[in-house]
Amino acid sequence: MNSLFPLSHRAGRTLLPAALTLAVATSAPAQSGDSGFFGKPTLSGSIQSDILFPQSDSKIGTGSYSETALTNTFAELSLTTNHLDAGARLEYLEHPLPGFHKDYAGWGVPFFYLKGHVKHAELTLGTFYEQFGSGFVLRTYEERSLGIDNSLLGGRLVATPVAGATVKVLAGKQRRYWNWNDSWVGGADLELGVDQWVKALRQRATYLTLGASYVTKYEDNDEVLMADATHRYNFPKFVGAYDLRLRLQKGGWNVLAEYAGKGQDPSQDNGYIYRKGSVAMLSASYSKRGMSLLLQAKRSDNMSYRSRRTMTSAEPDNSSYINHLPAFTMDHTYALAAHYPYATNPNGEWAYQAELGYTFKRHTPLGGKYGTKLKANFSHVHAIDRNEHAGGTDGYGSAFWKWGDERYYQDFNVQLEKKLSRDLKLNLMYMNQYYNKTAVEGKGGMVHSNIFVAEGKYRFSNKVTLRGEAQYLTTGDDEHDWAFGLLELSVLPRLMFTVSDEWNCGATGLHYYSGYVTYTAGAHRLQLGYVRNRAGYNCSGGVCRYVPASKGATVSYNYNF
Repeated sequence: MNSLFPLSHRAGRTLLPAALTLAVATSAPAQSGDSGFFGKPTLSGSIQSDILFPQSDSKIGTGSYSETALTNTFAELSLTTNHLDAGARLEYLEHPLPGFHKDYAGWGVPFFYLKGHVKHAELTLGTFYEQFGSGFVLRTYEERSLGIDNSLLGGRLVATPVAGATVKVLAGKQRRYWNWNDSWVGGADLELGVDQWVKALRQRATYLTLGASYVTKYEDNDEVLMADATHRYNFPKFVGAYDLRLRLQKGGWNVLAEYAGKGQDPSQDNGYIYRKGSVAMLSASYSKRGMSLLLQAKRSDNMSYRSRRTMTSAEPDNSSYINHLPAFTMDHTYALAAHYPYATNPNGEWAYQAELGYTFKRHTPLGGKYGTKLKANFSHVHAIDRNEHAGGTDGYGSAFWKWGDERYYQDFNVQLEKKLSRDLKLNLMYMNQYYNKTAVEGKGGMVHSNIFVAEGKYRFSNKVTLRGEAQYLTTGDDEHDWAFGLLELSVLPRLMFTVSDEWNCGATGLHYYSGYVTYTAGAHRLQLGYVRNRAGYNCSGGVCRYVPASKGATVSYNYNF
């Protein structure tokens, strides 16, 4: 059985009831009209439970199960007052859903905090999430669909000593599944709204923000042998990283320039080399009524930054990351467009993205009666240039502007959104994609595909709407062609019925189908289903988790209060 320091399973059984008791006791005076320092307390929370009753299916390779049911269940409770907040989260993951790392199994109360706040300052003790800038040197967050929770246990102070200036100082140990890593993470961030102090900027409606961050980790030396098995690596105990950024906004323009650097940080991720890391980003966007434009470029080099340098698992492990490198690729929501999702390469990449959105006005030749929305997106990710050296040294040299030989990913897609009548709406998409399966997954070569999507939505009445999707992916690589169909009937305000089928009409001929009934009543949402899911990757923001094939009945329940 796993436990999370300082809470054992036994302690976990008592903390949540204790928190509830504290919440009720604290709120009692407020119910009688008492205000004072705390004011009227507010109690809120949520429950999320996803359950699979698994079945074996040798055709899709589910394997066998010893458990009757698998579940990821979370219960969260928070209490807020004028100057003091408290919260805790109970997680039951003793038998987690398929694809979650074996270390994910366990249960307890891994998230708990006490937060005090006055006019210009806020102090948090316990566990917390934080991000400095774009996250290049620090981003702790929770993403349940990916099995990520890299929160810090310690303290954080946020202060605004003067208008336009925000200071953050923090320190703590990072969560890794049901334990805390031994290393310490500390950091500080300063953000200045220059326009608050320069009247000429305000008069020209120009907003200038400057930011600077510094993060360090302290990790004691591990005993790791070099390739010759006769010498040990001499690891630095302190590894620092810094971030500098500038954001300029004027009218419809928004420009962000950011640079981060990291000290020598030999780890399992980079093959225990002593090369310093860096990431540079430039992002510019423009928007006005009926038009939007986005241009982005990013170069990263050896920017894997973890609070645990030696990862012993042979499986892909998203834990212990102190930082985050966002992917400059579009997050697709259509099933086949997301069939081959890209995962950011922390060891180094050049990434570019451009997107143009335009709305053709109503009562024009291309706009028609209701107007027409058009969006085009292009993204390209390429390896950086690397001149390899031996392990235990800088590892390699790399010219800043020079590309490597390998293309990791490329995606060009065009989307058209058109309202054909008062009740009928149509979305169309074409996508051309290059996906380097070897670079992302370890094998498989380059997959070049063309994807076609048609989505229609028809409103029969104010309460009844039918939505349908037809998708087709064609490629001569990997498992060849795929087709996908979906029908979704919404009956407001309570019911939704959904059926879908993803068919590999190329290599295997297998069908991956699902059916759901969803019932919503106030803050309650209950979904019953039956699924046959293919193996693949679930990705969000360039971070991916491998999900094995699965089959069975599902139950999902959500409640917020």
